[in-house]
Amino acid sequence: MLPSIPLHEPVLIFALSMLVFLIAPLLFKSFRLPGMIGVILAGSLIGPNALHILERDETIVLLGEIGLVYLMFIAGLEININKFIEKIDRSLVFGTLSFLIPQVAGTAAGYYALGLPFIEAFLFASVFASQTLLAYPVIKKLGIVNNEAITAAIGATLLTDTMTLMVLAIVISSLEGSLDLFFWIRLLFGLTVFFVGSLFIVPRIARLFFSKLTDESYFEFLFVLAIAFILAYLAEIAGVEPIIGSFLAGLLLNRIIPNTSPLMNRIEFAGNVLFIPFFLFSVGMLTNIHSFFEGGNQLSVALWMIGAMFIGKFGAAWFTGKLYRYNKDQIMSMFGLSIGHAAAALAIVLVGFEAGLFNEGLVNAVVIMILIVGIISPQIVEMYGHRVSLAESVTCHLQETDSRILVSFSTQSAYKQLLMDLALMIREKRSSEPLHVLSVVKYDNDNSEKKVVEAEKMLMETTNYAACTEVPVKTHVRLGYNVASGIMGAILENRISTTVIGWDGIHSLKESIIGSVIDQVLRGTKELVLVSMIRNPLCNTQGITLIIPPGMDHNSGFCSVVDSIKRIAEQTSASLTAIVVDDKPEKYKDFFNGSGSDISITFEGLEGWGALVKSLYARGESKNELIIIASARRDTPGWHSILQVLPRRITTFFNGNLIIAYPPSKERFDDKADHNIFLLR
Repeated sequence: MLPSIPLHEPVLIFALSMLVFLIAPLLFKSFRLPGMIGVILAGSLIGPNALHILERDETIVLLGEIGLVYLMFIAGLEININKFIEKIDRSLVFGTLSFLIPQVAGTAAGYYALGLPFIEAFLFASVFASQTLLAYPVIKKLGIVNNEAITAAIGATLLTDTMTLMVLAIVISSLEGSLDLFFWIRLLFGLTVFFVGSLFIVPRIARLFFSKLTDESYFEFLFVLAIAFILAYLAEIAGVEPIIGSFLAGLLLNRIIPNTSPLMNRIEFAGNVLFIPFFLFSVGMLTNIHSFFEGGNQLSVALWMIGAMFIGKFGAAWFTGKLYRYNKDQIMSMFGLSIGHAAAALAIVLVGFEAGLFNEGLVNAVVIMILIVGIISPQIVEMYGHRVSLAESVTCHLQETDSRILVSFSTQSAYKQLLMDLALMIREKRSSEPLHVLSVVKYDNDNSEKKVVEAEKMLMETTNYAACTEVPVKTHVRLGYNVASGIMGAILENRISTTVIGWDGIHSLKESIIGSVIDQVLRGTKELVLVSMIRNPLCNTQGITLIIPPGMDHNSGFCSVVDSIKRIAEQTSASLTAIVVDDKPEKYKDFFNGSGSDISITFEGLEGWGALVKSLYARGESKNELIIIASARRDTPGWHSILQVLPRRITTFFNGNLIIAYPPSKERFDDKADHNIFLLR
């Protein structure tokens, strides 16, 4: 029996939706158009106002609302929180102008040109004063989410939507006669409790959860999902839209969920595959295609609204861009992001319709406007955002090609996943190089085969862990008499540029600096080596302290250390303090600024290593702190004898994470005889 139209079978509706999400983007991408436009147009075609294959019922509406909340949650997670806070004045200026210019102009036009009563004209103007990040998938694909101008546009969206929805609340309350002092006190109190309570409670709960969780990783995904939607609901109770709460949830969890982590990959995957397409699909189903062909008042009102909105939004983007010296491509990208409309505009016009302020023709005009700008907005952002991406400043790299990272484990290591997290953080996100993981098994007669099997099983677990981030992994198991020789052989054969090796902090009298194996690796290699004692989740990092020995600026490999530190700081969003010992902090400040780094860093100068140890000791035993020592190999610039014992002294009182970064050098420092022996092993 054939199903009736419109479809009502849940399984068939879901199957059709999945086909739309699959085929429409692929079809439009073949014409070099954003795939999201295909989903919106497909929704308008098979929706109730065209072929009527599907109803825009409660299920579609629910999934669409979830998709928008999820979209704003991801936006909060992916934004550079340090830059957002540091440059928040840009968001405030652009958001205020992006609201005020269309609001004032729209109110005047509605009152004088359309003859609407003032209260209706005031609410009518707020429809196109709002904005929705319809083109967010485009800027995410282009990798410009953290560009200063784009960050300002994202932050401005929250401000404009908050103000437009405040207009809605004020107008409706005035119609109900409840626009009194109690209304303002209740609104202010609710928002204060919501924001302050979220700020103090959510990060603490999240850090406690991630530090204690040792079970299956899908619990992490469920946890962040619960936080996002709980805050979305609490925001609604406080008197603002749920998207404000979900964006705030993203900001509060931003420092705890690195962009390169398996958890972030799961969050993005669920959003891109399911939630966000349902939001776009739901928006498309609102459109009445017949209005385009019937012409008349609805289409003319929609075009008038689009023209007025374009002028207002462009004026806001142009003024903000000139004030902060953004170039043309950045200004146009901001404009393209700001003209997108969906949730807030729909909420305002539908509530106004239910209150008897707007007629059905005006509702249809708004829906037409949403469809048109839904097509235009991604196109503008795609065109100018691509140029912004090409113009992004390049950070300090010594490698002409993508870096190759090796992570070395022992089968007894209890912190394998934490070392993998570090390797994923310092890896170039767009790199095509696989992550190399190595375990060297020491020869043990008849037990050697058993140990090799154990090592292979252990490496398979790390491979599965990295697979969640869609990072390719290449495993290596080596059997030999000398563990250090096995590591150095893997570095040479695979042309490794960065090695991450774990350190348990245990010392013996025979060990010169850190450990006999690590010492041999440092003497026998010239690549960047990160000796890491990672005992706590890096996502909980609240502060990073970088120790710079005197003369380190003359070390030719220091640039690679800076690059790795920059990536760690960006991924953890932790504050970074550089302590320069017996040297001038000013020249290192210039060095970091010259590297193209966007991180916020504070420089301090200390005289003497004793003062350094006292300073570190005074900071306490926080597990959420990371100390990075920019060390050096013997007889290279920046090397000092104190570096042989400094890590051991720090571990006597410090319970956080510790990394000793050894910059790459031009040559190995083992002698020729040792090198020949190494090659034979």
